[in-house]
Amino acid sequence: MATAAKSNSVFFKSSIGKKVVMGLTGLFLISFLIIHATINAMIFYNDGGVTFSHWGHFMGTNPIIRTLEIGLVAGFILHIVDGLMLWKQNHDARPTKYAYSNANANSKWYSRSMGLLGTLLLIFLVIHTSHFWIPNRANQFIHGEELNLYQMMLDIFQVWYIVLIYVLGCVSLFWHLLHGFKSAFQSLGLNHTKYNKTIDIVGTAFSIVVPLLFASMPLVIFFGLIR
Repeated sequence: MATAAKSNSVFFKSSIGKKVVMGLTGLFLISFLIIHATINAMIFYNDGGVTFSHWGHFMGTNPIIRTLEIGLVAGFILHIVDGLMLWKQNHDARPTKYAYSNANANSKWYSRSMGLLGTLLLIFLVIHTSHFWIPNRANQFIHGEELNLYQMMLDIFQVWYIVLIYVLGCVSLFWHLLHGFKSAFQSLGLNHTKYNKTIDIVGTAFSIVVPLLFASMPLVIFFGLIR
């Protein structure tokens, strides 16, 4: 038992182990993005927030989903910490730059900048949760009722620099997903010549559609298209 535990500890501390963790948490967070984008997209019904509030209430009060939130927060933290550790490990393994290096010949700039993109997304995540998730959960805990998230969106996205921050956050998400979606499958060994092309196409489409959907929400509110 002790030997098995030691082996597992060594594995998860290794570069391969960290990549497996990144892959698993990455796929978990991709699933969350699908759900989150779908629920938030309900504002496009433009019915005064009725549909959005209905589904928002369901997500905010369903005991199963509330329990899964704990796993979601843990997944975010693990993904970010593991990603930064993996980036540092890879960086330390190459402490000396070659006199001549043609990095673009082997990888795209965004695949080499996942640490930076991940850090930017972390900053954006802190801002985003401080606007909506944290105040809403705090109000539920203290007063036992939800805030009007739809009205909060209408109010918050009247400020141009906040809208700009959200759009830039979505741009960072696009570049992060463009590498991360495909990388998650590769890290878990779920790649094969028969369906690698499909993963690449689906990943590229996902990387465009989801950030574009998120970015369009503050924009349509700011320009008065959603009231």
